[in-house]
Amino acid sequence: MKLEASLKHFSPQGMHISDDVKSTSPNRLNGTDIMTGIGVTSSRARFGLAAFFGKAGISKTDEQLAVQALARYAIDTAPKNVRKAAGKALGRCCLILAQFAFAEYSRSAETTGACRVCSGTGKVQTTITERKVTYPWGKAPYWAKRSRAVRPSDWEKWTEVTTIVNGKCEACDGKGKVNARCRCGGSGQVLDRKVTKERGAPVYKTCERCSGNGFSTTPSTAAYKAILTFIPDLHVRTWTRNWKPFCDALVDVCWKEERHADKEFQQATNF
Repeated sequence: MKLEASLKHFSPQGMHISDDVKSTSPNRLNGTDIMTGIGVTSSRARFGLAAFFGKAGISKTDEQLAVQALARYAIDTAPKNVRKAAGKALGRCCLILAQFAFAEYSRSAETTGACRVCSGTGKVQTTITERKVTYPWGKAPYWAKRSRAVRPSDWEKWTEVTTIVNGKCEACDGKGKVNARCRCGGSGQVLDRKVTKERGAPVYKTCERCSGNGFSTTPSTAAYKAILTFIPDLHVRTWTRNWKPFCDALVDVCWKEERHADKEFQQATNF
């Protein structure tokens, strides 16, 4: 049984009645068997199991444990150039890298974040300038229209009034949050119009915007700005050359540990 299948036991919807054969059906395992498999997996692959449950949103405690374990791994395996640049702030920098790496690992098309346009408020301020007319000396008399010496506009006073109006943010449709889903709809594939026109049948290609992931990745500049609070003199080229590959390696560690936990869970429930 795969580790992903265990998630349904954390949010049961109700009684399920089926005529599946108990000996061959994947539903032959009851809740006790699943919890036993999770316990065995936790003793053999604690980091990978905590990372998976934290990514799935099952437990905030597992998410914190995974970030702490990833930070300790980052401290132990930090490259020489990273250690030299961080100095005494190595621990705090590794914790920031671990947080950003775990956020990238758990990111999906359903991940939401605060809108950058309205800063999560859902409203934007729009400045509107209008011209208004007033009559400080009263309105022009009736004979002003026939006179050649004066005009009715001489009794008018025009002023520009600027007002600030709170309107709905168009980027997030007033929700204050935006999804990480790509414009391809999260499928990772888009219609190749040129080839489709040549062949006369729909042909799809990998989305170039998201590289087939179906969602946009977290910009590395966010982690770079967070590191600058502890290392103000860190140059962007040093970050790109030494720090960013190390942060990407931490993301790969999360996926590697999840695969290890999945393998251990399958062995624990294969009976």
